[in-house]
Amino acid sequence: MISTNPILGTGLHSIGGMSAASCYMPFEKVKNWSWGVFWIIQSIFAWLIMPLLIGYLTVPDLYTVIISSPPAALWSAFLLGAVYGFGGLSFGYAIRNIGYSLTYTISIGISAVLGTIIPLIIKGELVEQFSKNGGGIVLLGMTVSILGVAMCGRAGFLKEQNISQSQSTSAFNMKKGLLLTIIAGALSAVWGLSLELGQPISDIAAQHGAGHFEGNAKLIVSSLGCLLTNLCWFINSTIKDGSIKALFNIKEIGKARYSKNFILSIMAGSMWYFQFFFYGLGHVRMGNFQFASWVLHMSMLIFFSYIIGVIMKEWKGVNKKTYTLLIIALCVLVSSFVIMTYGSYIGELNSQH
Repeated sequence: MISTNPILGTGLHSIGGMSAASCYMPFEKVKNWSWGVFWIIQSIFAWLIMPLLIGYLTVPDLYTVIISSPPAALWSAFLLGAVYGFGGLSFGYAIRNIGYSLTYTISIGISAVLGTIIPLIIKGELVEQFSKNGGGIVLLGMTVSILGVAMCGRAGFLKEQNISQSQSTSAFNMKKGLLLTIIAGALSAVWGLSLELGQPISDIAAQHGAGHFEGNAKLIVSSLGCLLTNLCWFINSTIKDGSIKALFNIKEIGKARYSKNFILSIMAGSMWYFQFFFYGLGHVRMGNFQFASWVLHMSMLIFFSYIIGVIMKEWKGVNKKTYTLLIIALCVLVSSFVIMTYGSYIGELNSQH
């Protein structure tokens, strides 16, 4: 029997959000490797090595769990994971066109809404979940979260305008970047659906004694789908542009630089994986409102991405109006976390009486 604790669950989601918000930072220190080469290595660790290693360490009888899972759950998780892989590609290209802040906010904001609502609609539980004790409070928290995300997006848009006015950049392409960001957000929501439809895999893992780590079983299957898409795309693109040679030319790059690039790529992949490792731990502790995990996790991700941006002085060139809007938006997001956690806590208390 898994003990529920929405407050602890929110804390674990925050750790996952922090990991997700910082997982692209190591690339800033990678030298002599293209984005594609970096992505190949990080994806192997994010979607193959780490899921298998942590799964093996935390899920008893892992092989038995996987092969005894319903084929429908396995294929749904795998194929939707592969579809999500295209979202990751779109996300990376969007950053090059409209910058980090706008890409993160718009795409993750879309993902937060769709990734929460679609599974409930598919299950026919949309009204039922929000009608529970505490459900109205959770819904209020989700609405406040969406407002906070929208405000962050506005602040990000103003930031890009401020910086582009002071530092002329020809790389900024709003139309192209916005299209890619919308695609990335919609497909990112598919990842949440992949994890949702893969739940029978986790249920079997729980029967084998996985406890709070039950989510690590379904994460393996979803991740393999994502890996397939990314490897096919980036191996092909790096072969075409010739940059893949850097992955095998250690002498030209130098052993020290090559090793550093490799370690940084491993760090990026591991941090990406750990966002959903902690997502799984937080999800099972949210009690009657596990469906709110996705929007909570995505909002945490946006919150910490902006905090990291401020710490790294990415907002140094903005005016006072933009910076003030950012601070207010972050406060709104924090209030949404508190409201959703409180609603989940109230719902859990009522279910025990």
